[in-house]
Amino acid sequence: MTHRIRPAAPADVPAVTSVIDAAFRPYVARIGLVPAPMEADHAADVAAGRVWVAGDPVTGVLVLVAHEDHLYLDTLAVHPDAHGRGLGGELLRFTDDRARALGLPEVRLMTNALMWENQEIYPKYGYEVTGRRTEGPYDRVHYRKRLTS
Repeated sequence: MTHRIRPAAPADVPAVTSVIDAAFRPYVARIGLVPAPMEADHAADVAAGRVWVAGDPVTGVLVLVAHEDHLYLDTLAVHPDAHGRGLGGELLRFTDDRARALGLPEVRLMTNALMWENQEIYPKYGYEVTGRRTEGPYDRVHYRKRLTS
């Protein structure tokens, strides 16, 4: 199934918040604190053009930040009710396409070290670990994916 992925509009902020909260809530107990995406200013990210949504109703969310030499995948969230339908992979492929459209040679991201599901998924999509660092209260694993034309 292919989902329509589009830039988020201000009216999407409640759905963006809901999907991100639902996707990250299970990790609160595991990591012992609220994951950073749950505390982000979603309205500001939408206003800045950094948020993309998938589905009607919205079931997937991307927060992408363009830098001079890479596209940073700040958040990828799929509502638990939509798991197993290929939406996460579709959002990752969209991220690659977006980086290429912007002329950027790689995508970077990070995940909490205790979110081991992500550490199994990202390498399947071509991401390689570039390091592990503690940043504030978060123990994070950093990844990158070098893109081909």
